[in-house]
Amino acid sequence: MKPGIVVIANVGGEAGERIAALQKRFDPRLAAELPPHVTLAGSSGMGPIDVQTPLDQLRGALEPVAADTPPMTLRFERPHRFMQTDLVVLPLDPHGPVRALHERIKTSGLRYAPPRFAFTPHCTLNFYRELPAADLRAVLAERVDEPFVLDRITAYRTMSLTRTELMLELELTGVVAG
Repeated sequence: MKPGIVVIANVGGEAGERIAALQKRFDPRLAAELPPHVTLAGSSGMGPIDVQTPLDQLRGALEPVAADTPPMTLRFERPHRFMQTDLVVLPLDPHGPVRALHERIKTSGLRYAPPRFAFTPHCTLNFYRELPAADLRAVLAERVDEPFVLDRITAYRTMSLTRTELMLELELTGVVAG
């Protein structure tokens, strides 16, 4: 993994607790790193933001996005394998409000690396551990039906796969139109 800045949204509430338990069961190393989250920038759709981006520039680009984006209540779809890999993810609707948030970050003026995949919002259930067939069947049979509220974004500077530094956390404070 190249150094860069990623923007994530933590999954809280009952859904976050359920996902944390699944990660601990199927990939303890992943569970120990960060809480369950959806990556909004730095993976699919847009690569990592330039690691040299100063904090004031990052804040200047992301604060208006957070101020104009209302909190959103979301639900995960059924788990599936990610893009011909052995990773199992819980996908979100790729055409809903999460995409709009991703696009606002992407067009905020920050420099970023080219993406490896099209934007596919999801929460990863296993990353480091290749699952034996029985575990793969078990994790694919799981459901996380509880809704969660995405109400903040967090930016981390990643220096390596396991070394991250919290840079910024912003609350989503936009008002729902209507």
